[in-house]
Amino acid sequence: MVTARPSTSSATQARPLPIDPAARRAWDIAATVTDPEIPVLTIEDLGVLRSVEVEDGGAVHVELTPTYSGCPAMDAMRDDVVLALTHAGYADVDVKLVLAPAWTTDWMSEDGKQKLREYGIQAPTGHAAVRGGPVRVRMAVKCPRCNSLNTREIARFGSTSCKALYECLDCLEPFDYFKVL
Repeated sequence: MVTARPSTSSATQARPLPIDPAARRAWDIAATVTDPEIPVLTIEDLGVLRSVEVEDGGAVHVELTPTYSGCPAMDAMRDDVVLALTHAGYADVDVKLVLAPAWTTDWMSEDGKQKLREYGIQAPTGHAAVRGGPVRVRMAVKCPRCNSLNTREIARFGSTSCKALYECLDCLEPFDYFKVL
């Protein structure tokens, strides 16, 4: 069995190790699946694609970590991964949700964060606190349209639970902010 996993322990590293071509091909196919709630982001950009294994017989095992418990997009992501790999010729595809370690916005790729900003959603700023680690402080949130830091939170929850709704006090535009989780 060949396994493709992110190439370093860095959570933001999105590419798998340069290993067996079969596992790399399956990873690359699964990595094209997009988040149905934020279609400019792939599951690789988000960091929810955790591992891909290809057995000698061709069976593919994929592990995804939900962005948060109960995320409604996970069923669609799982189905889309199965569909993408099936269309690519893999007959036996299994997708498993892995809850530990819990997903964190630290796992998002820098490319994914840039895609969010270009889409009009401010990417998470800072890093998630770890048990026994630093206490998270609220940082200024930059407007993705005019880059002003003169913003305010309108609602703790935006269009999805993982986002908050903000307003820019300079350009007066509302925008989503992807919360640090």
